[in-house]
Amino acid sequence: MSRTPARFTQADVARSIRAAKQAGAGAVELLPDGTIRIRLDGLQKPSQPVEPDQEVVL
Repeated sequence: MSRTPARFTQADVARSIRAAKQAGAGAVELLPDGTIRIRLDGLQKPSQPVEPDQEVVL
């Protein structure tokens, strides 16, 4: 049984965060379906914020 391919790569995440910072975005959301959303308005919070003590594995 093989592993499924990643929906997005670490490089995709890094590019998204870099672009969001340059655009002055309020948030970057990484959804389980592989969607990367960049919130430019900054008014909406991410649907599920990551807790500081929670480990994120990419």
